[in-house]
Amino acid sequence: MVNLKDKKILIVDDEPEIRKMIESFLRKEGFFRIYNATDCSSALSICQTDKPDIAILDVMLPDGDGFSLLSSIRQFSEMPVLFLSARGEDEDRLLGLGLGADDYIVKPFLPRELVLRLMAILKRVYSSHILEQLSVFQLGEQTINLESAVVYGNQKELPLTAKEHAILVKLYENQGRIVTSDALCQAVWGDDSYGYENTLMVHIRRVREKIEVDPSKPLYLLTVRGLGYKLLVKETR
Repeated sequence: MVNLKDKKILIVDDEPEIRKMIESFLRKEGFFRIYNATDCSSALSICQTDKPDIAILDVMLPDGDGFSLLSSIRQFSEMPVLFLSARGEDEDRLLGLGLGADDYIVKPFLPRELVLRLMAILKRVYSSHILEQLSVFQLGEQTINLESAVVYGNQKELPLTAKEHAILVKLYENQGRIVTSDALCQAVWGDDSYGYENTLMVHIRRVREKIEVDPSKPLYLLTVRGLGYKLLVKETR
């Protein structure tokens, strides 16, 4: 299982208050491999020597701009990038995304939003290999493809909703082991997951309706009373 908190993060901003604020929030979230740069040249040097896993780039920098910096980074690295900008024009946003940025946040911003967006990028980029290697599995007559978010069986294709997919991914990553209700809620709703236990039960029911022959008597997605849920899987590859 990939530990995203081990990933190296580069913060590029010429405003020391913003750098300190971002780093403080990241450290509170458990990140510890954090690098700082105040301009394009030092950022490029860090990218080449320390090879960060993701970068948070300010658009306006003393010796250039974040867009040209990203173009330079792309010559030797495909690491994900999140832009910060005091300018919210659509043209800037489209330019940044068109150059290959993964997200774009306008200043002033909520530090919590920045951390959540950063985590979303890290999960998408660095957890994806789990799904690439182990994306298809069999549950009785049903075949579940996590990469395409579809359940195949009885000559039917049943698409998974985003929340159903998140539940199955979390259970699949921990197949055969108990996943607590809190952990599942966190996987589906993130930091706003408190109080979603009853809603989780509804989504579990809907998942069972797609993967079980008899959702009322599940064979694969089991309830472990007082603890959570467990998925029993047979690999197909």
